[in-house]
Amino acid sequence: MIGSSISTVQRVAVAGLLCALMLFSCKSGEKMYNKGRYDEAVTAFVKKLQRKPQDATALKILPLAYQQAAKMHEDRVNAFLRSNNQLKWESVRTEYRSMQRLYDLIHGSPAAMQVVTPKDYRDAITGAQENAAEVRYDRGMALLEKGDKASARLAYDEFTATLKLISNYRDARQRKDEAFQAGVVNVVISELEVRSTYFQFSADQFRDYLVRTLQQRNINRFVQFYDERIARNENIRPDEYIELRFLDFMVGQTYVDRSQRDVSKQIVTGTTKDTSGKSQNIYQTVTATLFLTKKTVYSSGVLDYRITDTNNGNLLRSDRVPGSYTWVNQFGYFKGDERALSDADKSLLGGRDVPPPPPQDLFIELTRPIYDKLEQDLRSFYYRL
Repeated sequence: MIGSSISTVQRVAVAGLLCALMLFSCKSGEKMYNKGRYDEAVTAFVKKLQRKPQDATALKILPLAYQQAAKMHEDRVNAFLRSNNQLKWESVRTEYRSMQRLYDLIHGSPAAMQVVTPKDYRDAITGAQENAAEVRYDRGMALLEKGDKASARLAYDEFTATLKLISNYRDARQRKDEAFQAGVVNVVISELEVRSTYFQFSADQFRDYLVRTLQQRNINRFVQFYDERIARNENIRPDEYIELRFLDFMVGQTYVDRSQRDVSKQIVTGTTKDTSGKSQNIYQTVTATLFLTKKTVYSSGVLDYRITDTNNGNLLRSDRVPGSYTWVNQFGYFKGDERALSDADKSLLGGRDVPPPPPQDLFIELTRPIYDKLEQDLRSFYYRL
């Protein structure tokens, strides 16, 4: 009895839910229709008929909604066709596809097919797609024939769009590859010389890491970065040349600051009682001397870079990027009574006199901020292509 009762309650609940959904669907369809959202109204009414094939409201309004949807899309198509927009066929295809979705939806509902005879737009879609691909292809060819790199890059985009419309359209794939090769900018980064041969290896590491990073970041598909030595060995003709050179750099300038400071403090060493028997503290002054040493090693440099168009010698960009690195070692000790030291005094103690990093390491550290700024500048500059 209990199981039967629960089953009945569940059936009633499900039936109520279905009625509510159908009522909502019908009201939703009417609402969309009255708002002029005819595609959505058609969708709502078809779904309603799939659940309730004899629904009077859906059967009555669905034909009107489909008629209005067809008129709306056809009007848009005609407006696009009258326009001078070269890419109008892509918009036309979009409208036809919207109508084809309604066609497929209605065909999936026998009840809907009884009151609506939808139009099949497959041939219209194919025609619009072929026209759109032809327009894109012709635009690509016209750009490619201009013979300059900027136009070749635009042509590449046009052939890419062509292939998205029709994946095997004529020789668009071959033309796309051709446009890519014609649009690529070969950027050669110069060798980096420094005044001292002692730092040349570190400078080469700086330049090599920069080239690798720019290559791996894939800043722009049309920009290829090359090490000057590799470009020379492989006979790669540069379109742009980045010249790097350190104008000034100084490594290992050392400053030593030694100081000493006397400190004192009164401390309680015991208690005594006065004549009245009251306790009093016994104070003693303790002293100590702090000996502090702060060793600072400062390194700095300025990198100059110039980007030149090798075809005409024009300077495209130039800047100077500074960088610095400061190594600090501080240590200290005291003589005297430790009780004279404050917490702040104690924080200055300890450590030991250690030598600074070798000059090559200091050079690498001072170039880190230079590298970060230079790499950022180059990424920003070449992203524009």
